[in-house]
Amino acid sequence: MIITVDPSTGREIEQLNFHTDAFVDERLTLGVKAQSLWRKNSLAERARLLVRIAEILRSDAARLAALITVEMGKPISEATAEIAKCAWNCEHYAENAEKYLQPDYIEAGHRESFVAYEPIGIVLAIMPWNYPFWQVFRFLAPALAAGNGVVLKHAPNTSRCALAAQEVFEMAGGMSGLFSTFLIDTPKVRELIEDPRIAAITLTGSTNVGSIVGAQAAGALKKQVLELGGSDPFIVLGGADVQKAAKAAVRARFSNAGQACINAKRFIVEEDVANEFVEVFVDEVGKLVLGDPNDPETTIGPMARFDLRQTLHRQVLQSIDEGAVLKIGGGYAARLGYYYEPTVLDDVKPHMTVFREETFGPVAAIIRVSDAEEAIELANATEYGLGASLWSTDLARARQLALRIDAGAVFVNSVVGSDPRLPFGGVKRSGYGRELGEHGIKEFTNAKTIVVNG
Repeated sequence: MIITVDPSTGREIEQLNFHTDAFVDERLTLGVKAQSLWRKNSLAERARLLVRIAEILRSDAARLAALITVEMGKPISEATAEIAKCAWNCEHYAENAEKYLQPDYIEAGHRESFVAYEPIGIVLAIMPWNYPFWQVFRFLAPALAAGNGVVLKHAPNTSRCALAAQEVFEMAGGMSGLFSTFLIDTPKVRELIEDPRIAAITLTGSTNVGSIVGAQAAGALKKQVLELGGSDPFIVLGGADVQKAAKAAVRARFSNAGQACINAKRFIVEEDVANEFVEVFVDEVGKLVLGDPNDPETTIGPMARFDLRQTLHRQVLQSIDEGAVLKIGGGYAARLGYYYEPTVLDDVKPHMTVFREETFGPVAAIIRVSDAEEAIELANATEYGLGASLWSTDLARARQLALRIDAGAVFVNSVVGSDPRLPFGGVKRSGYGRELGEHGIKEFTNAKTIVVNG
């Protein structure tokens, strides 16, 4: 049984029964049949479904956003924006899938030779709680556009969001079985991965879970895309617009209460501008409004789970013991629910816990460096490599430095974000493969070489 809890109060929301093995088997069989028909539809027909999904997401945004807020505590303004982004992603692939999936003609000494991109079947999507609709529709839209079917195993604490995602699909007229949400316990996931009806796996989650799922998928000889943890650097060089960088840094760290893989986590600042940056940054953090996530004025809601808050507090206390300087925050907020005070730690060194570990919550670590060379060295001194933000007024130099950062994406003078038009993913222990853009839609296709002579 799944028990969901409102993180703003710590009180139980509801209890949901796991789906039975018979239900899962029946839906998988139905999914295979549906996908065999769906793949024959033209790209224009697939696009029409995506447009209808986008329309329902927009028209039902208030209800769907409220589900996000009650299940994982996201402030309602951010939850509403999340639903709008899902709709945009569906519209993007409706408009661009045909262009992305055009055959590539290659001159190879034959009468004709080209690469065609064909669907591969049913893809298992294992998704996290922190963006309970965006993570689903980020993958669902390109998967459907490419002619695939989808099975969703979501995080238990956002089970109602998971079921609602399937409801949106069905309200849009999606073929029965082409997209199924399964409420199953963790041990059942391996059975799904090994089921011959599942063609591939995509996972967004922690690095530890990614290691397990990646090994299981590899053992079953199935392709996987893994988007895992991050400890993203936010680098501020001397001569940067410090006021702009510091204000952007607050958004980069504290959106979604700091619970995103691409939140900036380590703020690496050249000594020449460090004092000014810290002063502005701490002042702006102090203006954040911690409160009821249903209040449109709230900018920091609760953390999603009790255990996540405990882990974050341990990281803060250990780092202070190791020599980090607490500038603001540093403890549980005095209210019901899983709230944690927006926290800034200064003078963080590479041996400290908040530098070495991924901090998944509203805690920022400031690292002071002597120059750009040390900044790049420390930015890369992590097992992760998802995103990075680099701030400098010397754009030519910034472009060169960006090439030296170990990351799937580097944003110069802006905050790291995901965009349907651009590929998204990481390197090192942040995973492999790409979502979004042309790269994302092609991940779960068969790149078939066709040669014609005669």
